[in-house]
Amino acid sequence: MPYSFVTLLGKSVRYIARLRGGGSALPGLFVERIQPDFIKKTLSELPKGVVIISGTNGKTTTTKMVVELLESQGLKVFTNRTGSNFSRGVAAALLGDIDNYGKLHADIAVLELDEAHGAKFVATIQPRYSLLLNVMRDQLDRFGEIDATARMLSTIATSTTDAVVLNREDSRVANIKDLVTAKEIRYFGLSDKLLSTFPSDDDMRSTTVKRAHSLPVDVELTAFEGNNATFTIDHKTTTTSLKLNGVYNVFNAAAALTLVRTIQGKDLNDETLFTALAAITPAFGRGETLTVGGHPLELVLVKNPSGFRLGLESFSPSGYATMIAINDNYADGRDMSWLWDVDFASLQPAGVSHISGMRAYDMALRLQYDEVTIKTVEPVLATALRSFIEANKDQPKRIYCTYTAMTALRRELSKITDVETIS
Repeated sequence: MPYSFVTLLGKSVRYIARLRGGGSALPGLFVERIQPDFIKKTLSELPKGVVIISGTNGKTTTTKMVVELLESQGLKVFTNRTGSNFSRGVAAALLGDIDNYGKLHADIAVLELDEAHGAKFVATIQPRYSLLLNVMRDQLDRFGEIDATARMLSTIATSTTDAVVLNREDSRVANIKDLVTAKEIRYFGLSDKLLSTFPSDDDMRSTTVKRAHSLPVDVELTAFEGNNATFTIDHKTTTTSLKLNGVYNVFNAAAALTLVRTIQGKDLNDETLFTALAAITPAFGRGETLTVGGHPLELVLVKNPSGFRLGLESFSPSGYATMIAINDNYADGRDMSWLWDVDFASLQPAGVSHISGMRAYDMALRLQYDEVTIKTVEPVLATALRSFIEANKDQPKRIYCTYTAMTALRRELSKITDVETIS
């Protein structure tokens, strides 16, 4: 089938899917079926090649940071910004960016891929650069335990040609260095005093966190307080303000800086780099703030023990009404046993206003064991959201939610307030 015809068909399916409010990955699934090498052919002509960002936590926000930082350096970047991190999500995003002849007008592609799909993706398309963030327990029904996840990330690393960026503070990620055949390996990391703030999966219940490796890092997160973060690069410290919410995003910024410095090399403009970093806002649903009834409503994505723990640590419940929405669709992971590894004691003083989602009653039971009071349990998301807003209309609100709950809540919220459209 002629490539230009495939492009037009795919764009037509994408247009119809958007009119019907369909999922972002549907057009990608369609075009993959009729043209299996669609992604490979489209990305093969990019001057600076393909970058893959993977790991358990922080992929979407880190990808957004890398894209905006590269754009600050004058590059035109293609990315799968919906957060649909399967190959069909990449194909769907390509359909939105290519012209009618199938040409992608970009210098580089920065792709967020989950661990399993990333390992499959690199069998067809070799990335020039990869960034591996961390390995945590996540979607146990899909990935199994974390050593299996680490093996998937090592597959991405061993397929990378130019440079691999690794998290020094995650031993499973740092150990991948022994398998890498790329021309260069770089690391990002933390100062000693911050190690306990960002524990690995093995260290979550430890009172003392020790560094697994003493490898030299390209970018080190040295300190952070409020909205200010300090990074050490080439023995020089730089402090910048950030618009990103959540302590975890501060460490993600060190990862993004390292990758962009690696890609740009001698062409890097440091001043422009940090100016751009200070202006980056959270990715959708990752600390995203909307306005409802004149008050802020924050959406915080949670999907594993570490992510939920850091989310609770990042956002004080004081003065906020809290809702928790837990789904167990395929994209969320079916196994919700990880909720029992999260400490919810910080929610005790204010309690939780509403609990919703397919696993609402499981979440309610978990909170009862931590003696957190609950006002309302309503499994239907749309109903719960309306009730939550009405019951707390005079104060700021925050919703902790799994991925499919977050996307459903954003659709409902778009009916009553301005919500960024992610195409």
